[in-house]
Amino acid sequence: MLAILLAHAFAALVAPVCVRVLGRNAFLLLALAPFGSLLWVIANWGDTQQVRIRWAPTIEMNIELRFDTLSAIMATLVLGIGALILVYCARYFEDDEPRLGMFAAQLVGFAGAMFGLVSSDNMLLLYIFWETTTVLSFLLVGHNGEQAVSRRAAIQALLVTGAGGLAMLVGIIILGQRTGSYLLSDLLAAGQPPAGVAAQVGVALLLVGALSKSAIVPLHFWLPGAMAAPTPVSAYLHAAAMVKAGVYLVARLAPVFATSPVWHPLVLTLGVFSMLLAGWRAMQVTDLKLLLAFGTVSQLGFLILLVGLGTREGALAGVALIVAHALFKGCLFMVVGIVDHGAGTRDLRRLSGLGRKAPWLCGIAVLAAASMAGIPPLLGFAGKESALSAILDGGQLPGLARNGLLVGVVVASMLTVAYSARFVWGAFGEKPWRPTEDDTDSGPVLWHPIDISRLPGEQRKRPLRVRRPDPATDDRIGVHWHAPARLFVAPPAILAVAGLLGGLASPWVGHLIDPYAQTLPGAPFTSLAVWHGVTIELVLTTMILIAGATVFAFRHEIAASAHYRLGNADRAYDATLRAMDRLSRRMTATVQRGSLPLSQATILGTLIILPVAMLLLGARRHVELRLWDTPVQLAVGAIMAAMALGATVLRNRLASVLVVGVTGYGCGVIFALHGAPDLALTQFLLETLTLVIFVLVLRAFPAEIEDSRTAAYRPHRAVFAVLVGITVAVLAAFASAARSSAPIWHLIPDAAYQFGGGKNAVNVLLVDIRAWDTLGEISVLIVAATGVASLVFRTRRTGSAPRAVDSPDYDPDALSWLPAGRLVDRRERSMVLQITTRLVFPTIMVLSVYFFFAGHNAPGGGFAGGLTAGLALTLRYLAGGRYELGEALPVEAGHVLGAGLTLAAGTAVTSLLLGAPPLSSAIVELTIPLIGHVKLVTAMFFDLGVYLIVVGLVLDVLRSLGARLDKELEEA
Repeated sequence: MLAILLAHAFAALVAPVCVRVLGRNAFLLLALAPFGSLLWVIANWGDTQQVRIRWAPTIEMNIELRFDTLSAIMATLVLGIGALILVYCARYFEDDEPRLGMFAAQLVGFAGAMFGLVSSDNMLLLYIFWETTTVLSFLLVGHNGEQAVSRRAAIQALLVTGAGGLAMLVGIIILGQRTGSYLLSDLLAAGQPPAGVAAQVGVALLLVGALSKSAIVPLHFWLPGAMAAPTPVSAYLHAAAMVKAGVYLVARLAPVFATSPVWHPLVLTLGVFSMLLAGWRAMQVTDLKLLLAFGTVSQLGFLILLVGLGTREGALAGVALIVAHALFKGCLFMVVGIVDHGAGTRDLRRLSGLGRKAPWLCGIAVLAAASMAGIPPLLGFAGKESALSAILDGGQLPGLARNGLLVGVVVASMLTVAYSARFVWGAFGEKPWRPTEDDTDSGPVLWHPIDISRLPGEQRKRPLRVRRPDPATDDRIGVHWHAPARLFVAPPAILAVAGLLGGLASPWVGHLIDPYAQTLPGAPFTSLAVWHGVTIELVLTTMILIAGATVFAFRHEIAASAHYRLGNADRAYDATLRAMDRLSRRMTATVQRGSLPLSQATILGTLIILPVAMLLLGARRHVELRLWDTPVQLAVGAIMAAMALGATVLRNRLASVLVVGVTGYGCGVIFALHGAPDLALTQFLLETLTLVIFVLVLRAFPAEIEDSRTAAYRPHRAVFAVLVGITVAVLAAFASAARSSAPIWHLIPDAAYQFGGGKNAVNVLLVDIRAWDTLGEISVLIVAATGVASLVFRTRRTGSAPRAVDSPDYDPDALSWLPAGRLVDRRERSMVLQITTRLVFPTIMVLSVYFFFAGHNAPGGGFAGGLTAGLALTLRYLAGGRYELGEALPVEAGHVLGAGLTLAAGTAVTSLLLGAPPLSSAIVELTIPLIGHVKLVTAMFFDLGVYLIVVGLVLDVLRSLGARLDKELEEA
């Protein structure tokens, strides 16, 4: 299972390169990933396999996969249809399709994510794959991002399914905490749902996530909107894969949770309502893809209802129809894509005569639509017969609920027959020519026959004539048609034939599904079959087919009243977004009025009120304070306090920054006095770098604070500041006194040496014991660097800093202590600084390397080494200007940042592939001639990533606030 996930990840990575080299034929090569994975699924069918890899056990984030019957069925659909879709793409797209390589990568990645979803045993891992499919669906639906309709559809799908996913995450956490396990296998092994209101809320939230993913009413509107996506996306994500995720989750949880009080009211009611509403809408729309989309919503309601019944027969019927639906709906979507390619339209009012022009394609569509309508001997018929039997049995449902459910399903099935026939007739039928008025050619275009007696009175009086076909001028499709390639037709043909063979071999299909059905309670039942004799189910099926044909005969009356939007739910979505926008604007106008003092007062006021209130209401603790250990600490504290007060009264900006810096250096001295040289070193380096950044920014400001910007002495501000200081001090004292057990720091030095192989506990803590925290922090640093560069550059950040040769004043024969030293204006040039820099820069860089390598056993590390290197670069910049920065490090800052993050994250993945927990260290000891005994810890590579990120961050800041600002000041 891991190999399948890795194969799809690798295929997704190489897909852009393959498309660039092979063009659209690269899809044929990429199809090997899901096809090969499908062979593994078939070879291991019937075996229950598990994968257990410890990742982050303390937060239950372990890679735990489980392959059983239900997973095998879903994986077969995901991988098999995924392979056919990729083959279909090889002829659907042209070589000049924009962003085709990224599309291929996203589609292959989606197949891998869906396999991970249906094979996840850990619910948290399942959620990760769940949201991965959401993001990939957003990208695939928005493939044609230059079109407003595609952007809207992508955002709508992301918001609806993403919001449902967040609700599901809360439900997962509730159930995980309630039951003590996040494994689906443990939940199902319990045999009954957990009791309590919290557990019921968790179940309801899980269902919200599942129903939103499977487009169940009232969250169905995103699926018809997503038809703006390319047809392969609709055929795969919205027929066979993504929308089945919610159905799969309901089927997975049904053996235990179907008896929950909230289960049946939500699942059965919304399932029937979805069948009826979407079936009716499918009779109204005129776009073939929209017709299939609403049909999909209707069928998904049916599937949710069946697998949610919680009975063995319902499970058998539901899974059988999951398979049948994936086959016929994937086929029909691909047929629509072929029709759209060959005819240039999907409007069933403009299509006529394609059955005569493309009989093979028509036969494929008829076969798939017959399965959708439930006509024997196809798999759709066998599944629907079993579904009617399951509903008639009803399990534990009351008689009234069972009868209501049966009526709803029968009526919705009639609509299914009607819109199945409407699809075939609309796409391939030979339609009569339209009547037109002699005196005008305006008005709606209606391609179905019009009964003149039903026209309004005034129009009925006007003479009408039937326009004869004129191939040169008529705009109906059927005249201009080019036949598709055989490879283009092969994937839908395979799915249509599979639906027929599945129906003929329905007992064998039922035998494959039966192991899952046996996990649900219920009496033995008749297995899946096309013929059970003359039964009540057969009578109902006959009634459904006759009534469906009757509804199809009156299709024009239904379509004439159509509202050509996506329905009230789509308008409710727009209204909800507008209401949220208005609410956010009002909140923003209230709390963020553009006043910095007001914003600070709000934040600091919360800091004062909330913790103090909690302390007053909470338990009292005895607090012991030791004001100082040595008089030196008191002296340093007094200096820091004096500098802090001085910063509030000084009017010179640079002087204010310098005295604030003194407080930072004083903090570093306190660290050193407490025996924390690592913290002291980092504090000194960071404070120095911060001072430099302040100085760079202050160049664009006047030296003195203007009188208009000088705030008068205000007592309430002083009181506010004093209260904040007191609150922080009190919180620190109470936090220290709140400890009720032995502190963990006693164990860290020994653990650092035993497990991390280093004597410097601080560095080992950062790169090994708490490496996850460090990985998050360096990620934040990269985001901050990108944000600063984006704000300063205002355009896309590309290229490295300019070098001396890029300056128009560069003289290659001129001598200088620094390569770009002579390019600095004489009024700002300092020969002493340039000479000093020339002499000191190599030493600082050697010191930086020393800090990096020595940090595991002595003060230093990647962060301190990176800061030291950053200071060396800063010195070069201050001495030689912006061109000197390019001479010092002629590399783009983004590349350095990316290399650092890749190295740090790669360390986590590498240890995982080697069978160790992520970000765990290995110790290698070597004896090298002339050097001696060497002890190497693999955490050094993670620390090297930290080093590069800090260097890249400093370089980015110098380029943004230094070189870029220099250029703008020169231009000004």
